Amino acid sequence: MGGTADASSPSPDVAVQALLRARPLRFPFTLDSLRCWAYLTSGTLLGLVVVVLLAALTALGLGLAVVGIGLPLLLAVALSGLPLGALERRRLRLVEPLPVPDPHRALPGAGRRARLRTRLRERATWRELAHTVLVGPPLTVAGLGLVALLVFSGALVISPVVVWALAPETVMLMPGRAVPGPLHALPATALGLLGLLLGSYAAALLTTAHVRLARLLLGPREEDLGRQVLELTRSRARLVDAFEAERRRIERDLHDGAQQQLVALTMTLGLAAHELRERATAPGAGTGGDPVLDLVDRARGEARRAVEQLRGLVRGIHPQVLTDHGLAAAVTEVALRHPIPVEVDLDLPGRLPGAVESTAYFTVTEALTNAAKHSGATAITVHGRIAADRLVLQVTDDGRGGADPAAGAGLQGLADRVAILRGRLMVTSPSGGPTRLRLEVPCSG
Repeated sequence: MGGTADASSPSPDVAVQALLRARPLRFPFTLDSLRCWAYLTSGTLLGLVVVVLLAALTALGLGLAVVGIGLPLLLAVALSGLPLGALERRRLRLVEPLPVPDPHRALPGAGRRARLRTRLRERATWRELAHTVLVGPPLTVAGLGLVALLVFSGALVISPVVVWALAPETVMLMPGRAVPGPLHALPATALGLLGLLLGSYAAALLTTAHVRLARLLLGPREEDLGRQVLELTRSRARLVDAFEAERRRIERDLHDGAQQQLVALTMTLGLAAHELRERATAPGAGTGGDPVLDLVDRARGEARRAVEQLRGLVRGIHPQVLTDHGLAAAVTEVALRHPIPVEVDLDLPGRLPGAVESTAYFTVTEALTNAAKHSGATAITVHGRIAADRLVLQVTDDGRGGADPAAGAGLQGLADRVAILRGRLMVTSPSGGPTRLRLEVPCSG
């Protein structure tokens, strides 16, 4: 069905209305007109069944509510809009190429009770019930009238054939007036064709009303989408907090466990080497070198290197100085160890929220690492201030430029974390330099 609906427009036109406006004379003779009749006929039959069923359930539920048995029936009536709304959104595809999205939140893995509680709290559930109970019956009655007009007009159209087939029996198209022959029924045929023509236009207008009401009551609204986005953002923030807590736990375990054991191993190997040297210099000892002492010295050196590597790993996971002293101290420590001279200018009023400090710290370290590996820079500056309750931090190097933020996963992952905090991460790196990385993140929740 060719329509002019545009998904990007704030209030997309109804396809049937657009076709009726574009081809008013041809519309009754197109397949789109038959689609409208099919949509209205099926909706009328479905509406009659729904009205009778909901009326019976409501009456039975109210009658049995005093003994508690009717409460599940009333709950079923309240939730009846859910399946009927889903069915109506699918039926709309008969006449509308632009689908009406499901307004409900996805609940993967949720239990039956949690799903029920969530659906009862959603406004979309009650809008669907309003569509079923308040909007459905009038539209059903209107559709029933149009279907009756369709049947009556169709009977008038074929009336000459009926008169011819039943001859010489008397046929009365109007009470008290017999039709002598098929030719005398031709005015009825013309009247029937006029009824079909007018009915097709009425069906198009009623279908347009159906579609508009379905979009209004069965589709998502801006506040629904806003709540879903807010809940998704909160969920992602909780995942980031859980990941940050797990990373700190790993850092503590490595620092207090494996690192201390390696330090103890280094000390033990040092004592063993000292003891071996004492024995080598004792009276009566040989003058040749002791291969065991050489192995112990080598093992002690390997243990020292393992300790240094583990310290670097722990510092990369989550530096203790960031936890104890804050962002400025942690960035200053990184700058002192960096192979390129780094000037740090961070003027912060005090401690920032943990998520902000962590994100800013790893953004700086990623920028410094990229500068050391790829930029060929000779100087780097790190500048940071609080402006309008936002941390504004900029890392600039005088390298060759031409950096592509999309080329590496490091900055992309940091950009995702910054987005969760409702911040921005921007990189400008023209060919020839300089490269600037700018971070802006709110300091309040």
